[in-house]
Amino acid sequence: MSSISVGSPSINISQPKRRHWRRRSEFGMILLASGLTICAYLIVSLSLTSKIPSNLQFFLGFVLILGLLAHLATRVLAPEADSVLLPTVVLLNGLGYVMISRLDVYSVHKSAPWQAAWTALGVGVYILTLKVVKRTRDLDRYRYIIAIIAAILLALPLIPHVGENIGGARLWIHIGNVTFQPIEIAKLLLVIFFASYFVEKKELLSIGTLRIGNRLFADPRSFGPILLAAIVSLMAMAIEHDVGFALLLFVLFISMLWIATGRFAYVLLGIAVFALGTWMGSHLLVQVNDRIVVWLDPWKYSSGGGFQPIQGIISLAAGGLGGVGLGQGLTGLYVPVPQSDYIFVAFGEELGLFGSAAIIVAFLIIIGSGFRIAVAAKSDFAKLVAAGLTILIGFQSFFILAGIERILPLTGVTLPWVSYGGSSLVANYVLLALLMRISSESEERKLEDLLKE
Repeated sequence: MSSISVGSPSINISQPKRRHWRRRSEFGMILLASGLTICAYLIVSLSLTSKIPSNLQFFLGFVLILGLLAHLATRVLAPEADSVLLPTVVLLNGLGYVMISRLDVYSVHKSAPWQAAWTALGVGVYILTLKVVKRTRDLDRYRYIIAIIAAILLALPLIPHVGENIGGARLWIHIGNVTFQPIEIAKLLLVIFFASYFVEKKELLSIGTLRIGNRLFADPRSFGPILLAAIVSLMAMAIEHDVGFALLLFVLFISMLWIATGRFAYVLLGIAVFALGTWMGSHLLVQVNDRIVVWLDPWKYSSGGGFQPIQGIISLAAGGLGGVGLGQGLTGLYVPVPQSDYIFVAFGEELGLFGSAAIIVAFLIIIGSGFRIAVAAKSDFAKLVAAGLTILIGFQSFFILAGIERILPLTGVTLPWVSYGGSSLVANYVLLALLMRISSESEERKLEDLLKE
């Protein structure tokens, strides 16, 4: 057992004690998150049936076992990882499941059993990712293999008899009775590829080499990656008819490029290129145009595409400050398919402004923790991967919430860990595992440096 001396008097901090304190805090918060989930489930059941649910023991065991498994895996595989991320995710995932099961009352096809199965798979993939990815630098070595796999995943929905068109977007593949969005995994692989590429090309992208008069400018050839990202994003919009993924991919690329180089000119150029592409897409693609016109005036299309946004606004307004109470809302009755895109509306109606604000705060905690992990990371590659993963969560959450509030056109992305969707849920647990791995590595390196001193 080793110790360090900090100032005077000496303070002995052993590595096992540090790990025990961090994981003990995580365990306590997971129990709290599980308790809140179980209480919410009880309240919904009592509100709807005036009875304690008959499957309470199963639900109790399911929630506690999954949380405990994730905690034990973290304790063994990433003992120095952040102690806030996992409990916050457990809370969001649990509350999302409760709301999905509550909305199933109005649905013929029940989503809650599938969400429970996907959650169990997500926790399993979280553990597997921690087990397989022992060092983040290993990911850097397989940059081009990762890029090829991402490209294949992006192309899978376009293959006849494999890809499936749902809601006008060709993003799904079907295997038997199961549908899956390979794009969700491709996004994570692209984060790793972008991080590896930008770290290698950092000097070329950030230092001006072209002299015009008395000033140095970046070589025009370095703008090639931006144009390539714009082309890929617009191709995704045109071929797969998906606005949300195209926007998320391009924002991710530009944000990581800005972080890597510190050149704000890339951001301005990226905004201009994407704005031009979106303008062209709105004139050439029916789905893009429909989303924009409905966003501008949903009341004009109240019997068609504007029906869902209008009902969402009405449900949010009905919630007021404190909400109508869990199990008492009518979102599931009036808002089409609220389990996915519009699940936040259900929380807004039943928990009000205070409850929905608490969910937003939970996402802010995750985003803040992610950027703190990025800042503390020891290698440039790990910093950029952590920042990219955090950007994914942050902008995906912002796009869906802004779409519901009509700040932006509705993009069709899901609210991470909360909305119904197996592929999104599994991918986000992989994302969480990668953040935890980077966090654990950083803390272990920090402790080693302290011990050397």
